[in-house]
Amino acid sequence: MPQIIDTKIEDFKLRFAESEDAALILGFIRELADYEKMLPDVVATEEGLRESLFQRKMAEVIIGEYKNQPVGFALFFHNYSTFLGKPGIYLEDLYVKPEMRGKGLGKIILSFLAQLVIERQCGRLEWWCLDWNKPSIKFYKQMGAVPMEEWTVYRVHDEALHKLASSFSK
Repeated sequence: MPQIIDTKIEDFKLRFAESEDAALILGFIRELADYEKMLPDVVATEEGLRESLFQRKMAEVIIGEYKNQPVGFALFFHNYSTFLGKPGIYLEDLYVKPEMRGKGLGKIILSFLAQLVIERQCGRLEWWCLDWNKPSIKFYKQMGAVPMEEWTVYRVHDEALHKLASSFSK
């Protein structure tokens, strides 16, 4: 039985996801990807999520439930800041169903993650946000987040990743 974490919002609880939640998590990922106009990019599977999240423990997931119904999730993992000399928490995804937005649920999830950062003696909580997502940007700034405007995200994947990896071999 998962540990239930009470929140300040009546009938809204948080819990850490378990292996049985893989289908639920994948559903949330697809809903988020659809909102971000990136649904065709989702290739994750329930089996892959079970392996990476619950067997290999590469990331953690918080499920938000309102009146015992899942209404949102956050997927996060630890990173590390060499400048701080401490780990941090990187929030990969935060999603609350559209009909549940505006009730403070996202703020509660972010607050819980901030509490985890402090409890785990980490240095910071970080995430990315799409430039066009003005409602989320406004929400994040209200929470005290600041954009890292001098930084550009780089990514190597697919064929370029294999090409780069092959240059290591002798």
